[in-house]
Amino acid sequence: MAFMRDMEMSKFNSHKVPTSQGLRESYKSEKESIRTKIWKAMEDLGISRFPRPVFGRIPNFVGSERAAERLVRQPEFRDAETVKVNPDSPQAMVRRLALLNGKTLVVPAPRLKRGFMLLDPKKIPSRFYAKASTIKGAFKYGEIRPLDKLPKVDLVVTGSVAVSIDGVRIGKGGGYSELEYAILRELSLIDEETPIFTTVHDVQVVEWAPLEPYDLVVDAIITPSRVIRVEKVHSRPIGVLWEKVSEDMIRAMPILSELRALKSEGRGPFA
Repeated sequence: MAFMRDMEMSKFNSHKVPTSQGLRESYKSEKESIRTKIWKAMEDLGISRFPRPVFGRIPNFVGSERAAERLVRQPEFRDAETVKVNPDSPQAMVRRLALLNGKTLVVPAPRLKRGFMLLDPKKIPSRFYAKASTIKGAFKYGEIRPLDKLPKVDLVVTGSVAVSIDGVRIGKGGGYSELEYAILRELSLIDEETPIFTTVHDVQVVEWAPLEPYDLVVDAIITPSRVIRVEKVHSRPIGVLWEKVSEDMIRAMPILSELRALKSEGRGPFA
């Protein structure tokens, strides 16, 4: 039955979402074009899930549970003690399976307004793992941790709108996943070798995507039907690009002020 389900999902592999490597006005417009094509393809094919419509979101997709099951069979997941997972709906099963497998979860609050939450499976009754894997449940069963009290992260799992076969990830355009990564990188809680995985539908895998200095490049793309290992050809951002951080961003995300204070005071990894 599992084989038949995978065969059923594989029919979407041939649905190509075209991208252009020709002359382009800007990376921003190119990324937005890819996002729009992906969102439209998912709605047209009937593979999007609640919350809908998927436009403007990290899209939830049919088969997200199977993708999560493939992810937890990977050696990087088995070896990890702490896993950082984005808070979006398509990665809910990843978060649940992480708790079921005894992994400590680091989950960013939406839009980083309240920083990072820590979920310790030893402190949560197992019957509440499903609830704890939701955003509302994460706030109830997890705890907001100051930056200097976060643990080292062994594996990063992120959602995507699209991802290229060479690992370049496109998010929904807010830059939050990139900022989360940059903050943890500045804290030395992750480094260049920390694996980054994404779970997506096969339709979300594209031939090419533009790469900017702050973009994430993943090591593995995991879909309901396959695992695509990426040969590392791109470097990753080494920290926050402070020249791109506005005062409005700092007001909206106090965690940036917290990070700046740690740096200026020489606390945490900056000691």
